[in-house]
Amino acid sequence: MGQTQQTENTEKIDVKAIQDMYKKFVMECPSGRLFLHEFKRFFGVDPIGEASDYAENMFRAFDRNGDNTIDFLEFVAALNLVFRGDLEHKLRWSFKVYDKDGSGYVDREELRSIIDSLYRIKKGSKTETDDTQLTVDEVANRILQAVDSDGDGQINLDEFIRGAQEDPWVLNMLKLDMNPAGWVLEQRRRSAHF
Repeated sequence: MGQTQQTENTEKIDVKAIQDMYKKFVMECPSGRLFLHEFKRFFGVDPIGEASDYAENMFRAFDRNGDNTIDFLEFVAALNLVFRGDLEHKLRWSFKVYDKDGSGYVDREELRSIIDSLYRIKKGSKTETDDTQLTVDEVANRILQAVDSDGDGQINLDEFIRGAQEDPWVLNMLKLDMNPAGWVLEQRRRSAHF
């Protein structure tokens, strides 16, 4: 598995799409900096809707220098990773989304928070699967049991990557995080501004 595994999404951002995003980026934020509320508006995310928490976590992961803004270079670099990165790079990015406090570990509450956000997005987009029949706690417990190899109650980056690569169910449960490109495209389709 591991390095030979490909992700399902092979879509790529073309030059026209980047130009369109740049035009919208400049219109939305003439300062050259995108703040969280602008990021949500940029993708047409309801500030209190089911995708709001997920958008906040994506924003934090895109903000590479931690200044609570995203400049256009951070934005394009993140989208390039999202659309073109290999599985390990996407898992590393995904880990940053899960590790809300930046501690280098994902604890049970961080895991629950993201799973809850993903469930709300799946319900809102009518893409519920059999996996959403499990409760948030059941999913968090099952992921921790499968991935937390040292049993310390938290997941470090190595455990996260190895666990997702070795367990198809875990990878499937992380699918929206593993496919943020799909989320970005879906938000673009929903947005009247694109």
